[in-house]
Amino acid sequence: MLGMCRGRRKFLAFSFALLFIPALTWLYLSVGSFQVRPLPLSPLDPQSSPLVGGAGERKALELRVREVEEENRALRRELSQPPRSPSRPHNTYNHGNHSQTYTNPDTTKHSEAQRSVAGGNNSDCVQQPVVDKCETIHVAIVCAGYNASRDVVTLVKSVLFHRRNPLHFHFITDSIAQRILSSLFNTWMVPAVHVDFYDADELKSEVSWIPNKHYSGIYGLMKLVLTKTLPIKLQRVIVLDTDITFATDIAELWAVFHKFKGQQVLGLVENQSDWYLGNLWKNHRPWPALGRGFNTGVILLLLDRLRKLRWEQMWRLTAERELMSMLSTSLADQVTQHTHTHTHTQTDGLNFLLFCFVSPHVIQVIHWNSPKKLHVKNKHVEFFRNLYLTFLEYDGNLLRRELFGCPSEADHNSENLQKTLSELDEDDPCYEFRRERFTVHRTHLYFLHYEYQSSADNSDVTLVAQLSMDRLQMLEAICKHWEGPISLALYLSDAEAQQFLRYAQGSEVLMSRGNVGYHIVYKEGQFYPVNLLRNVAMKQVNTPYMFLSDIDFLPMYGLYEYLRKSVVQLDMASTKKALVIPAFETLRYRLSFPKSKAELLSQLDMGTLFTFRYHVWMKGHAPTNFAKWRTATTPYRVQWEADFEPYVMVRRDSPEYDRRFVGFGWNKVAHIMELDAQEYEFVVLPNAYMIHMPHAPSFDITKFRSNEQYRVCLKTLKEEFQQNMSRRYGFAALKYMTAENNS
Repeated sequence: MLGMCRGRRKFLAFSFALLFIPALTWLYLSVGSFQVRPLPLSPLDPQSSPLVGGAGERKALELRVREVEEENRALRRELSQPPRSPSRPHNTYNHGNHSQTYTNPDTTKHSEAQRSVAGGNNSDCVQQPVVDKCETIHVAIVCAGYNASRDVVTLVKSVLFHRRNPLHFHFITDSIAQRILSSLFNTWMVPAVHVDFYDADELKSEVSWIPNKHYSGIYGLMKLVLTKTLPIKLQRVIVLDTDITFATDIAELWAVFHKFKGQQVLGLVENQSDWYLGNLWKNHRPWPALGRGFNTGVILLLLDRLRKLRWEQMWRLTAERELMSMLSTSLADQVTQHTHTHTHTQTDGLNFLLFCFVSPHVIQVIHWNSPKKLHVKNKHVEFFRNLYLTFLEYDGNLLRRELFGCPSEADHNSENLQKTLSELDEDDPCYEFRRERFTVHRTHLYFLHYEYQSSADNSDVTLVAQLSMDRLQMLEAICKHWEGPISLALYLSDAEAQQFLRYAQGSEVLMSRGNVGYHIVYKEGQFYPVNLLRNVAMKQVNTPYMFLSDIDFLPMYGLYEYLRKSVVQLDMASTKKALVIPAFETLRYRLSFPKSKAELLSQLDMGTLFTFRYHVWMKGHAPTNFAKWRTATTPYRVQWEADFEPYVMVRRDSPEYDRRFVGFGWNKVAHIMELDAQEYEFVVLPNAYMIHMPHAPSFDITKFRSNEQYRVCLKTLKEEFQQNMSRRYGFAALKYMTAENNS
């Protein structure tokens, strides 16, 4: 089973708060005041054991672990005693560039949620040091699988929204997440953002030996090997789960690194749930932890110091020792099975991040420690939910803003794009059409989980289509008519993408289909980029053949198997053929869909069905020769004619659609012309058909019919396309210009 996103799959080491955290940190929480004082770690301690070498080092580590375990037992005894009555704290809290003062009105009521700790001073949260505006902030995230890749986007949006610094994301991913996130960031093109990927599959052997019953599987343990995975030159990194939402600049968190001293290597926040205290109900026996334990949704790691501390050997030794009694880990690093929203205000810079609780309206980081994040019960849940939904539906295109005053590495793709756009004439009446051809649309591949297993006979076919929100109702019907794989490109805004997600997850028909790939192309510009959408869907086809359709057509029942048989019968593998599926239409919203060719012909004779667009655009499908099709029993070849635009099945390596055609008009015509120029044979299948279902006219066809300049520009683009064809295909392409002039 493919891993789920790192946001809810955490690693083992910190799940043993009692095991790994004390083994690395020098924390000591004294009774009542919770003061912090150093606990030396032997590898850097000048008084550490002189033993060196393989056996000696291991013995030294074992001795150190025993010491830490003894100290932990003492800490637990102290924590079990009744706390002293704390004085009312008066906290200054830095949020962004604004300093706010908060006086706790009811210390007793919120004693478990409100603590202020900073090296013995429990009254003030110290203002963070300033981070240089051009300093690059490094963020590491473990992410695996389709759903995980979707979840991480909200986190990234919240970080980008507030940030003022260059960012470098380090994603530890499986092949699926890398494919999705690589495409997303390449098309997002956010300035001053660098992304690197690390293959999680290569790291599995590092942690697969640990028995693990947690639903996140092996990916829940990947944080353990970050010191080994990330570049050796990288000295510090912020590690985030994907269910984190930022309400402030991440630089405030990065600034905490400047407060690390001596042997301090980790930044953490105490878990705010009472789960680990073991007193929620009778016989409540949670996983052992030091007090409430520590939450690792946000971690600050000083990688260079951890490497000097021999972190790899340390966590392995501790895990081996504890697994002898614990047998396996059933939880990740925090209580993901407990439906509770963890809210972390990252303000203090000791070995773990303690917090100053003020008001939920100035909380800086929210950790959604539950898959039911929108349904949790919490007195501040409306604030948390609204903040989360804000970034969930926020237009990611608005985050493509420059960071002025900071030199950045040259982005050749961005530079080439700007150069191309600068060469366009802005006074050209068709400038917007020409510009659309070069617009880079942010693209999120495989927005939902996808499963496909290739067939052994290499005859499989994928239905390819594109749609916008107003055609969403066609999805269930198409899934009922076509049982094979489907690749769909959806043109949506960020908010519409979330509406689609809710629609799909609420549909039994769609959720029962794992072989449908949904690829979101986010809205930008004033035209519907129909051919770009088709190309996106085509590029994600995993089968040898593809049926190029439109979302408002229903294929006949059984067309999938019929096309697969035709692949073999017509030797599609070794010949260049485009199999034509005759297109019909109905004007009735309720149609008794014909289950056979004979039934279709009967409805055609009765006037229930018509050949597609016979009354408005006969040239588009006339070469199919419907009169011959009525009596045909074997496939027959037809010749290309001007304006021919049938729906065809072709090999996966067929040419893409020309992006200069947007909105309505000539988008399929140009593609069929290209197929003909490449000497594809058009073969009509005698027992195949598809039916166009009625719907309201699109916005683009309305513009075409009402806007003369739109039609003028379309004609100009057609002429330019034909000229390009003549240059690419030489003398053979002259027939297209002649045919157009004679039509």
